[in-house]
Amino acid sequence: MEGNSGGGNSDVELLCKTLQVEHKLFYFDLKENPRGRYLKVSEKTSATRSTIIVPCSGISWFLDLFNYYVNSDDPDLFSKELQLDSKVFYFDIGENRRGRFLKVSEASVSRNRSTIIIPAGDEGWAAFRNILAEINEAATQQTSVGLSDDVGAGFISAPKSVVNVDASVELPAQDEMGSMEVSKVIRADQKRFFFDLGSNNRGHFLRISEVAGSDRSSIILPLSGLKQFHEIVGHFVEITKDKIEAMTSANVRTQR
Repeated sequence: MEGNSGGGNSDVELLCKTLQVEHKLFYFDLKENPRGRYLKVSEKTSATRSTIIVPCSGISWFLDLFNYYVNSDDPDLFSKELQLDSKVFYFDIGENRRGRFLKVSEASVSRNRSTIIIPAGDEGWAAFRNILAEINEAATQQTSVGLSDDVGAGFISAPKSVVNVDASVELPAQDEMGSMEVSKVIRADQKRFFFDLGSNNRGHFLRISEVAGSDRSSIILPLSGLKQFHEIVGHFVEITKDKIEAMTSANVRTQR
């Protein structure tokens, strides 16, 4: 999306934000060029500067992940992995003499691996998350920036556990969802299906992504239609129950 030189004359700046956390400055630049729209996040210290490039379709995914790290009460936070198109972003928790930090690395075939490090101190993670929320809201407002609300396809990795194909998952109450990270993955034959509960300025939704080889596609299901969706899927489970039970070789897994 961005040229090898770090930007070009054809890049149009749509929104800019700056954040200082401890001794670091972070620059957030929402830009557009003929290839599309993207968010450039740069970390600058007195000695170094590092940049990651996030496709516009991945901003909401970044926001979901930062919500997880900010809101979780678990002292042993999991590392996460997010795939967007040809890029993979790695989220890893670390700690040094200055305290805890979140390392976000971008790996792709077109750019050398790049990493930014966000300190947890001075509510650094929360402040970073808040700016992502502002940018995500602007990116979903057609009237202000004119960006698509399509969140794209990706995945969040986590520890694995085995479940039955007809096992039900009870969602938390709607007023609790904003502070909870809910993500499931199932594997069926050569496909993976990712279920991510998210929210934006329009409300809560369930994102269902299908990944088969290099092909990815997603649907966004508003929370208002989730019960009906569940009933229809349950109907097909019921009428095919005998066939499902006979598939002893099925390998369906979920990730939490």
